[in-house]
Amino acid sequence: MEETSPHLIAGTPPPASPLPKIRHVDLSDLGHCLRLGLADFRAAPQFGLFFSAFYVLCGFAMVWLGAGHVTWILATSLGFPLAAPFAAVGLYEVSRRREMGEALRWRGILGVVWNERGRQIPWMGAIIVIFFLFWTFLAHMLFALFMGVSALTDISTSWAVFLEPEGLRMIAAEIVVGAAVAFLLFSMTVVSLPLLLEKEVDFVTAMILSIGTVKANLGVMLVWAALIAVLTLAALIPWFLGLMVVLPVLGHATWHLYRRALADPA
Repeated sequence: MEETSPHLIAGTPPPASPLPKIRHVDLSDLGHCLRLGLADFRAAPQFGLFFSAFYVLCGFAMVWLGAGHVTWILATSLGFPLAAPFAAVGLYEVSRRREMGEALRWRGILGVVWNERGRQIPWMGAIIVIFFLFWTFLAHMLFALFMGVSALTDISTSWAVFLEPEGLRMIAAEIVVGAAVAFLLFSMTVVSLPLLLEKEVDFVTAMILSIGTVKANLGVMLVWAALIAVLTLAALIPWFLGLMVVLPVLGHATWHLYRRALADPA
């Protein structure tokens, strides 16, 4: 079958796409999307492993290269969220092509990812970087606020400070605030990224529509966000290697959730 593409052709900007309508989803939809995501990964594991390897290698870089070197920490910390949407787009494109019955070829899929540099995805990467920097600043502020003069302690040799009342309160505050910030970012990107891949929509409109989708399905989206957090955390334990499977499955599943949560006006 001849391949189709949702992207620019011959440099001519296509007209803006009509906005899809928000639909209600339930918990059974999440299970169905996970099964479809697993099916996509099993059907084309080479693509899932390739794109998830990006996250794993960045994790190793942040732990090993960044240890004790501010320059490496800054480079990996900023480069990771900036480029991460492009890796996600690769997974979405695999699911889209399987859905449309199109051929899964490296050249075509990587070409789609490369072409995103001139569309709206880079703006989403910038938004993610801003959130990352905001959370880094906020986490340091919370640490200083709760720990006081203990903030001057070398925590690499004084882990016991976290077991004191101030340390436990600080950890609790970091978890609560971090979860709120993470859920806001999740709300802005959960359907906006796949939407930007498929449709000609500006990134601000896509984020607003994504937030509206989460608001209309708040309970289900809270479960989906929690499931992503738990599975990702569990995948980090064996030296990030669990991400090689968890991230592709979640990425493919997110595409199918986008399909169920937004109805094409056509």
